[in-house]
Amino acid sequence: MIKNTRQKKILETMVTKSDITKRQEQLLEELNKCEDELSGQELHRQLITKGKSMGLTTVYRNLQILIKHGLIRSRHLPTGEVLYTPVDRDIHHLTCVQCGETSKMEGCPVKNIHAPKENPRKFQLLFHTLEYFGLCQNCYQAQN
Repeated sequence: MIKNTRQKKILETMVTKSDITKRQEQLLEELNKCEDELSGQELHRQLITKGKSMGLTTVYRNLQILIKHGLIRSRHLPTGEVLYTPVDRDIHHLTCVQCGETSKMEGCPVKNIHAPKENPRKFQLLFHTLEYFGLCQNCYQAQN
């Protein structure tokens, strides 16, 4: 069951209830329960632990559908791993391009920037992403 009010609003504008399958709802529930991002493999393990059997390929296929519906977003790490989170979480990261370490940023630097009030293309903004890439302190010091 989808409990988050922002997700309900997005669902109403993006897709009808019948467009979301039981498996997709299970994935949304697991992502909503977690405070952080989860990989497809972590989601798969959590579902198995809770007795909600779902194949790994099915997990990834349904995550892609949820992304297309605008209900979750993905973040690609330099290691190739992909992490997923609900779109209503305004989380941004600093990512080291050398070692792959990521850390959450405090606050959102673009939160107060609003889309233009006059929108000639009838574009409804659902969420944004922001990620900075650079060198962490350890990698920077190792280079100098």
